[in-house]
Amino acid sequence: MDVIRAFLEQQPLLVLFLVIAFGYALGGVNIRGFALGAGAVLFMGLGVGMLVPKAVVPPLLGSLGLLWFVYGVGIMYGKQFFRGLTSSFGLRANGLVLLSHLAGIGICYAASAWFSVAPAAAVGLFCGALTSTPALQAAISAAGNNDPALGFSVAYPFGFITPFVLMYFADRLLRQKAPSTVGPGLDLKEVLVRNPGVVGRPLAEISGELPDGVRIVVVRQGDQNRVPVPDMILAPNDVVALAGESKEALEKARMLIGELAAGRITGDRGDMDYFRLFVSKPAAVGVSLAELKIPGVPEFSILHVRRGDADLLPRPGLVLEFGDRVGLMVRRESRDAARKHFGDSIKGTTEFSYVALGVGMAMGILLGILPIPVPGLGTFTLGLAGGPLVVGLILGRLGRTGGWVWTMPVSANLIMRNLGLTIFLAQVGLSSGPKFLETVQQTGAAYLLWGAAIVLVAVPLHLLVGHFVFRFPLDDLLGTTCGVAANPAHSVFASKLATTDRTDIAYAITFPTGTIMKILLLQLMLALMASR
Repeated sequence: MDVIRAFLEQQPLLVLFLVIAFGYALGGVNIRGFALGAGAVLFMGLGVGMLVPKAVVPPLLGSLGLLWFVYGVGIMYGKQFFRGLTSSFGLRANGLVLLSHLAGIGICYAASAWFSVAPAAAVGLFCGALTSTPALQAAISAAGNNDPALGFSVAYPFGFITPFVLMYFADRLLRQKAPSTVGPGLDLKEVLVRNPGVVGRPLAEISGELPDGVRIVVVRQGDQNRVPVPDMILAPNDVVALAGESKEALEKARMLIGELAAGRITGDRGDMDYFRLFVSKPAAVGVSLAELKIPGVPEFSILHVRRGDADLLPRPGLVLEFGDRVGLMVRRESRDAARKHFGDSIKGTTEFSYVALGVGMAMGILLGILPIPVPGLGTFTLGLAGGPLVVGLILGRLGRTGGWVWTMPVSANLIMRNLGLTIFLAQVGLSSGPKFLETVQQTGAAYLLWGAAIVLVAVPLHLLVGHFVFRFPLDDLLGTTCGVAANPAHSVFASKLATTDRTDIAYAITFPTGTIMKILLLQLMLALMASR
């Protein structure tokens, strides 16, 4: 055993990847629907760190991993985040998330001020109870040591499990009282023009009367499928193809226009045909559908855009990204020109600009180290977690600046985020392992109780206020709850309970602000404790 320990202590990178491998193996063990997932890497790191205390992985490696994770989150959710900030729902949801975080940090302050819990350990409990690894990095940086990781690791298991249970019972109790808002998926219907109210009118007028989330993507006049244009006049027995985000909205649009006529458009590919093309060329990336021009293709219509696992409605403002798969109606002779413009390479699902990635991350680091003065309390920083997250959100919202494409394909983003999070957890676990056992033996029970108190106040408070005060629909409520309980596994679980895209949208709107709130609140608490 001593020989193995001595060998491993001289090979820290080997130890790091062993921790990752065995951690994920442990995280994949499913017990009645519960699994630790990536969080198991932290516990494996703690265990190995206790057995091989000198196998120290450079902290810079963990910092790099966290940087990948938070920057990827920002790039992924930038558009939804800023769109949500300007909406009534987004303001109420983020206000509720702030209330929940204030309740949680209030318990941490009480534990430190009145029950002799070390401030660094208390903020670690806060991060662990709400399962936020970016906040943990900020806590470690603010405290100047790894003590927050000890509180984090004790509180994390309860903080991970409890939101699953609370959301499960919320779903069972509220499903009939708080129905979901939107049906899943994107659907397509072909409708025969029968209603005299739309005959003889231009498409621009009719499109303005369609329900929200429904668009006319193809028109069949006579024996030809045609690309819809605003001044096109509908005649009796024309057929329109409607793309919609919900069956209810499509049915309302169908009633406005006429009766179903399945197969009239899709059954005829003589003049125009349907193709699916990957977006893999920079020239097509960062361009909105309203501005999209395909050289050599005078007529085309976008039926849908598939991004990751989601089919997106072809709205004029939708901006194309690397790896998108575009459903295109175009003349057969124009197919090669369209393919040349988009690239149509599966490599587009992994390609992005490394120049833009490097510049974006550099700007995030600079913002993170920038001191922010707060009168009476000193200075704060967003840190390595908050700075790149904020910059990522801004660049994700911009999408493209001139020739610089900031976004990246969903698949590449997920790989970068998951790998970064895994490396960070492994490095923190290995670094904290030698002191972990001693801490648990001395204060483990107390830390566990305080961690349980944080999550049992913050999450139920969010659910109760969200339902009884703000009257959020169930899918919105579960999505915003995941902005408080910040583990991505919670979001996956919520999306399975309420199978609409609203859970993911609500999560995207609240997760970034929730992360920034945690980072700032824990620094505020440390500053207040230092001034006492």
